[in-house]
Amino acid sequence: MSRAGTWLNDECVSLLKPIGSRPVEIFATVLPMELREFAERVLFATTLEEKLQPPGVITDERPGSALVTPDAPGRPRGLNFKITGTSRGEFPGTRHLEQNHERGRLLHFFANHELLATELMALVLLKFPDAPTAFRKGVLETLKDEQEHTRLYMERMKSCDIEFGSIPVSGYFWRAVSGMESPMDYVAGLSLTFEQANLDFARHFSSCFADIGDAESAKLLQKIYRDEIGHVAYGLKWFRRWKNPTESDWEAFCRQLKFPLSPARAKGLSLNVEGRRAAGLPQEFIENLSVFSQSKGRTPTVFVFNPLTEARIAGGKGFSPIKHQAQIVRDLTNLPQFLCRQDDILLVEQRPSVHFLSGLKEAGFTLPEFAESITPLVERKIGALRPWAWGPDSVALFEPLFSNLKEQQRAPEVCFNDRISALYSKGWSAAFLRNFLCRRRREKSDFQELPPHMPTPDVVAYKESWLCSEAEIGVAVNSIDAALKAVATIRSRGHHKVVLKESIGVAGRNSIRLLEPDVLDKQKRWIANAVDSGREVVVEPWLERVMDFSAQLEMTPAGLKLCGYTGLINDSKGQFQANWAEPKHHRSFPATVLSSLGVTPRAGNEIQLFFAELFASLDRELRLVDFLGPLGIDCFVYRDVSGAMRLKPVVEINPRYTMGRLTVELMKNVYQGCYGLFRLVNRPALKSEGCNDFQSFAAKLREKFPVVLEGSTHPRIREGFVCLTDPEQAEVCLATFQVFCDQSSFQLNRMGMTT
Repeated sequence: MSRAGTWLNDECVSLLKPIGSRPVEIFATVLPMELREFAERVLFATTLEEKLQPPGVITDERPGSALVTPDAPGRPRGLNFKITGTSRGEFPGTRHLEQNHERGRLLHFFANHELLATELMALVLLKFPDAPTAFRKGVLETLKDEQEHTRLYMERMKSCDIEFGSIPVSGYFWRAVSGMESPMDYVAGLSLTFEQANLDFARHFSSCFADIGDAESAKLLQKIYRDEIGHVAYGLKWFRRWKNPTESDWEAFCRQLKFPLSPARAKGLSLNVEGRRAAGLPQEFIENLSVFSQSKGRTPTVFVFNPLTEARIAGGKGFSPIKHQAQIVRDLTNLPQFLCRQDDILLVEQRPSVHFLSGLKEAGFTLPEFAESITPLVERKIGALRPWAWGPDSVALFEPLFSNLKEQQRAPEVCFNDRISALYSKGWSAAFLRNFLCRRRREKSDFQELPPHMPTPDVVAYKESWLCSEAEIGVAVNSIDAALKAVATIRSRGHHKVVLKESIGVAGRNSIRLLEPDVLDKQKRWIANAVDSGREVVVEPWLERVMDFSAQLEMTPAGLKLCGYTGLINDSKGQFQANWAEPKHHRSFPATVLSSLGVTPRAGNEIQLFFAELFASLDRELRLVDFLGPLGIDCFVYRDVSGAMRLKPVVEINPRYTMGRLTVELMKNVYQGCYGLFRLVNRPALKSEGCNDFQSFAAKLREKFPVVLEGSTHPRIREGFVCLTDPEQAEVCLATFQVFCDQSSFQLNRMGMTT
């Protein structure tokens, strides 16, 4: 039967009119249509009347040969897909939904999705003529539902004075699904992805329409919601029949989807668990979907945790971390997720557990996409690369991705080179501070204001009594003789305790203290081994620290930007324990630090201005080496030999992410006016808490300090305890974050760590 033979001429129509029935439907019952012919009509027709005309009696006796996928379906003028890159207008969401026009725009958006689903179902019937008969019948029934949904949306749009085709439409569904290579691709890509997402959208917007009094649209969305449950159940039935029986539904679903599709496309604004259970999806699938994340459009930035870069730079190609170091990296490997924005990617050896990620999501944290290998990223566009630190290790790791970066991104030799490597040196930090203070002294000295007996070099000490002297800044040496001379010079100034540090190395390690009157032979051997290996040694007085803190910055193409100040708690060996942050940490110098200095409010303003000058000077130095990215400046307050409190504004500059920067980012999830304490808990700390393992420690603190969120639009933590790494997988270290709503509780916990 020819396609033309299915239509009635005008004479036949006039004869049938008195019967009061729909002529096409009557004729369809007389002359059955082949399923292939119907699918071709739906796919290639250029009028909505043809596309949306429901079939009568359908036979599937001549399915024909497989169709080659066309570039696009047939569409009437106005409904052709928009050219990529042109604007189709902002998705209206729930903003101004009470306005007639905005409701119409939203309905137009949904109508296009239903029409696309109709066309894709016609395509699957034509692409896979050998698919099981029962499957093809099921696709036909679903297609008829989609036709009806489109017609119903069109009717509701008319009530909003919107014509279908009056707004540009997207062809994303078509581009994402039409390349399917098997019926399995279809049920995974359409039934279990886009139709599953509609379980969320349909129920959500049905409620929104009801809230504004649009009962008809609410009723329509409820009908579509019920139909979608059946569509997802249908797809799931065939998906389970075709998938590898050794794989779970979730594992098979993730493996089957091809980029740009991902499970992230299978959910909407909020996860509708009830609807998914009704469709037959198992709890394990729903839980995994809840915490899954992947970019839906924004080009992602890729992060990785590589905190041993300095040790690798110092040790060269032969560096190999000791077992304890390697385990710390494994325990903390997911920490950069708190630096990520939504849609970013974090490289990990093993994806964190669903249970752990669910807890973070409940605490209000955004979850990134986790990638267990760099291989799947090689074919994707990348916005930027963000290792914890740029060094030989991160350049080698990211090498396959540099060609995928946006044009404005930097080449590997620019991200890391010898000039940037020098920034990791503690000797560079000491020289920077000394040069800055000398230049500042020359620029700011006003000899006419000084008492005649005061020598010129003490100008800074006279005008800024809170600031360290140049004699208390370290000096870098590269021989044992120079080291011993530097020690003698420092002791001649009244500092009998001296510390020597390898210029590049892990904080708290690779250093020795000279507490005895004479330098011991074993200490001389340590110095000799260090300089013989080609590493500089920084020699400086051991100062009685009262309080450590840090300034967290970001060097951008526009210049150096302050991200915030954080307090810093180290143990007696100088190893990191915790960071803390006060309200307004992102713009104000820490009040706790000023209090420890005992300065006047005027001096507090001077210190703030001093750091602004310091940052400006650092900006100039960073531009000279073309450095971009995060960096932190460690500082401390100390008690000098006379008992006065002074400030050392630069202990070392770290050209990388730091735990202080991590704390600044964590504070974005903290309710205004509250305090945050980021902490690394090791096994000795467990014993002090009366716990035998990390799981019991985490359970104890969660019970004692449950998370309390505040805020309606974007809830943030007002108080409570959160594990930032998984206590069930931790071996030697656990990262935690605690929020306090009152200063006294915060100070009590902070002081408890320093005693």
